Amino acid sequence: MGLSGPVVALAGGTGGAKLAAGLAAVLERPEELVVVANTGDDVEQYGAHVSPDPDLVAFWLAGRIDARGWGLEGDTFHVMDGLRELGVDVWFNLGDRDLAYGIERARRLAAGDRLTEAIADLTRALGIRSRVLPMSDEPVRTFVRARGVERPFQEFMIVGRAAGPVEGLEFRGAAQARPTAEVLEAVASARAIVIGPSNPLLSIGPILALPGMREALRDSTAPVVAVSPIVGGQVVKGPTAAFMEWAGQPLSASGVAALYGEVLDGIVADEPLDPAISPSELAFHRAELLMADAAGRAALARETLAFAASLGDRARHR
Repeated sequence: MGLSGPVVALAGGTGGAKLAAGLAAVLERPEELVVVANTGDDVEQYGAHVSPDPDLVAFWLAGRIDARGWGLEGDTFHVMDGLRELGVDVWFNLGDRDLAYGIERARRLAAGDRLTEAIADLTRALGIRSRVLPMSDEPVRTFVRARGVERPFQEFMIVGRAAGPVEGLEFRGAAQARPTAEVLEAVASARAIVIGPSNPLLSIGPILALPGMREALRDSTAPVVAVSPIVGGQVVKGPTAAFMEWAGQPLSASGVAALYGEVLDGIVADEPLDPAISPSELAFHRAELLMADAAGRAALARETLAFAASLGDRARHR
């Protein structure tokens, strides 16, 4: 693997955001990191354009994530309290500063700016030196059907409490959307591409559903490695198990690898691969996956980058 070009991370949810923070911490220059974030979870709410995954990545990179695991540390909720006093059903809870970012983003989009530009300004305001790119400037929305009810992703998670069994998953608008020029340029020039330990269907699935994205990953000369979101045979957070079951894959690193298929050169996991499920030529690196603190995030990031570097020649000739 060459020394030039960025490290590109595909991320969504807490696992991907935490690994992105680890990558930024171990790289010689945080500017070397480009995070491509899922926007299928985006929602228009309270007059704001909320981008949960790009914002989650940004808050982790800025070191300002709240102990809840979402939102800004120390944020207040006065607007939500005021809406409740007015009788509004506040099912989607946003902190005041979090809401301010979404309102400004909505204003920028209404004025004709690209989502990429609006998110770049947010990251600069937070003092982030890495780049956070939305997967697309065009709207893609994830819908989930579970227990006979179809809902947008946020409603499935919050109102429906992410209760399965899952009966369907759709990325509306994905067929008409495109990865941004910035995303494609980063992938083409990358020295390593890391798929974070995110839900492979909900968080990474919308990114890979964009026309041309899988091809861009396959065509890149950089090694593409995934970090499994399955820790000790269990899911750390979120409804990954229900979606793996719906997809007909076991809750294992092998099941995750099978979903990513031909885009992968290797996977980092804490369990051996099942050759009957995962591609036989897939490289494997065993590592401790639980990122309990900054040291754990940095250790996993360092191991993942070293593993990717070891696959450089192999990836160039795949």
